Amino acid sequence: MKPILYEKKTYTVQEIMKILGIGKNAAYQLVAENKFKSVRIGSSIRISKESFDKWLNENL
Repeated sequence: MKPILYEKKTYTVQEIMKILGIGKNAAYQLVAENKFKSVRIGSSIRISKESFDKWLNENL
């Protein structure tokens, strides 16, 4: 049986930092300003990949 492969639907704040080449404070500020959709799960923040990618494309 083939393993099920899932498409990544969210980014972490750390991934956003790497993608944009910014620091932690700047990444958390973008989340706080609701620049893209995000959700807090416990102490973790997950950012909608679709929402982030759309925001990034519109701001390049």
